[in-house]
This record gives sequence, structure tokens and C-alpha cells, in this order.
Amino acid sequence: MSVAVIYGVGSIFAIAMIASLIVSILLRFTSLTESSLTYVVMIVSFLSLFIGGFISGGKGKKQGLFLGGSTGLLYLLVMFLFQYLGHDALFTIKQWIYYGCFVITAMMGGVLGVNMSSDSRTD
Repeated sequence: MSVAVIYGVGSIFAIAMIASLIVSILLRFTSLTESSLTYVVMIVSFLSLFIGGFISGGKGKKQGLFLGGSTGLLYLLVMFLFQYLGHDALFTIKQWIYYGCFVITAMMGGVLGVNMSSDSRTD
């Protein structure tokens, strides 16, 4: 079960690194500004959490809600520690709401991942 969560969180960070590279290239070589990409970054964040939950649910093959939630919570913990230890700041209320929605999104991905990988389906 913990291996599935690690795979999920790893995929979240992999997607985040690729998206960060793409966004930084766009910001460097185009006339786009950071504020114009706010919604794009938010959508990519939700997609990466959903995909991470989906992967953890698919790897675990059972308890998708738990695996997706654990994936989202581990991501939240890493981000909280990074912000607290690296920037000496706590989450704001707005950030808590975002991260709560991220955990819910990862849980939905975990449920779908278990259902998509289920061997008990009949065609």
C-alpha cells in the first residue's frame, strides 16, 4: 500500500517538474506574465493530483479512497514542510482551501484508479 502512495506522489512531482519547465520556458521566451498563467497552473495542479491519486489507486488495486487521500495528504505534508522550513511561513486560509481541494481531487483519482484497474470486471 505504501509503495502505491509513493508512486502516486512521485508522479505528482514528476508532472509538476515537467509543467514548471514548460511554464518557465513560456515565461522566458514569450510575452506572457505570471499572472496570465494563474489558472493554467491551477488546472495543471489539480490534474497532477488527480493523476497521482489515479496511479496510487491503480497500483494498490483496493481502498482507492484511502490511497488517493494518503497521496494527497503526503503531498500536502511535503508542501507544508517546504513552505514552513524553506520560507518560514505557514499556510494561509486560501492555501488550506486549495490543498483541501487537492486532497479531495487525489481521493477521486484513487477511487477511479482502483475501479479502472479492477480485475473483477466482466466485458
